[in-house]
Amino acid sequence: MLPANIIEFNDCPIYQKDNLILSHVSFKIKPGEFVYLIGKVGSGKTSLIKTINAQIPLKEGDAEVAGYKLSQLKRKDIAYLRRKIGIVFQDFQLLNDRNIFNNLDFVLKATGWKNKMDIEKRIKEVLEKVELDYKGYKMPHQLSGGEQQRVVIARALLNEPEIILADEPTGNLDPGTSESIIKTLMDISNGGRAVIMATHNYTLLKKFHARTLKCESGRLSEVNDDQAIDLDF
Repeated sequence: MLPANIIEFNDCPIYQKDNLILSHVSFKIKPGEFVYLIGKVGSGKTSLIKTINAQIPLKEGDAEVAGYKLSQLKRKDIAYLRRKIGIVFQDFQLLNDRNIFNNLDFVLKATGWKNKMDIEKRIKEVLEKVELDYKGYKMPHQLSGGEQQRVVIARALLNEPEIILADEPTGNLDPGTSESIIKTLMDISNGGRAVIMATHNYTLLKKFHARTLKCESGRLSEVNDDQAIDLDF
């Protein structure tokens, strides 16, 4: 049985080292929800994402992510939490010295997969999910930017995470490709995974409506469709 909320923060300050970035952060996200995270550069979007992923420790407040209480998280549990979270980066971070199949094979073996047939099956599944099932033999430089980002999404899905954190995933892509990436992420959300997407892309927000959280003036707030007209980031 899925929990009511896969992510829940209650009155949490978000720090970057000793600097308070966001105060009194409270929000809840259910399994299968797609949520935009917006705000100007330096407003706290990435710091919040890193806190969710336990890259930045939660010093105060009460927060739970995928069943783990962040304030009580032991060092040995961080890896287990992160297996429940898939990360999609803006700059791809693919290994350029190996083909797409071997990029994904590397991740699975690094996270404990050993059976060759299971590995091949899982890689086939995730590449089919992002419509790249015939591109596994290609090197990263042989793919377009949009195709490379699809590989990154496939990589994020390998261990069947409950949450996808996408940090500016369309930042380096053209408008048409960006729309395709959004549709893929929304499809993943519709399959039951929570997706948080940090973005500066105003056009996408207007075209693909979804719940929106905004970092501004040291606070996190929810904005509705009417307020979204005045988004300034």
